[in-house]
Amino acid sequence: MTHGSTIRWTAALMAAAMLTASCATAPSQPPPSAAASVRAEQGATDEVLANAVYAALSADPTYYYRHVDVRIDNGVAHLSGYVWTTDAIYRARTVASKVPGVTGVVTSQLELQRNGRDTGGPTR
Repeated sequence: MTHGSTIRWTAALMAAAMLTASCATAPSQPPPSAAASVRAEQGATDEVLANAVYAALSADPTYYYRHVDVRIDNGVAHLSGYVWTTDAIYRARTVASKVPGVTGVVTSQLELQRNGRDTGGPTR
């Protein structure tokens, strides 16, 4: 082998080694965008806040809110399900609005039911 062919073989082996090494490593992931981080954090915050509102409703000594679902969207509590009196709807709004972090309460999806019968409510 001549000196020139040795250099070519060495260069070829180095290129093959670098190619193998580059294929063996995982591609780098771009950092999450600020918007994605805020959305993920907001989703976690909304879930925690929904649990807090549900716990506050469940702890109410006067009304039974086991059939009320809570969804939080950017701090606004959306209550749905059914209750037995109009006073329970007003009380649910008050209880939910007193939970720290709740910026508003929507009760338009709460249905009023008496004696196990639907007495009206939103149409679906």
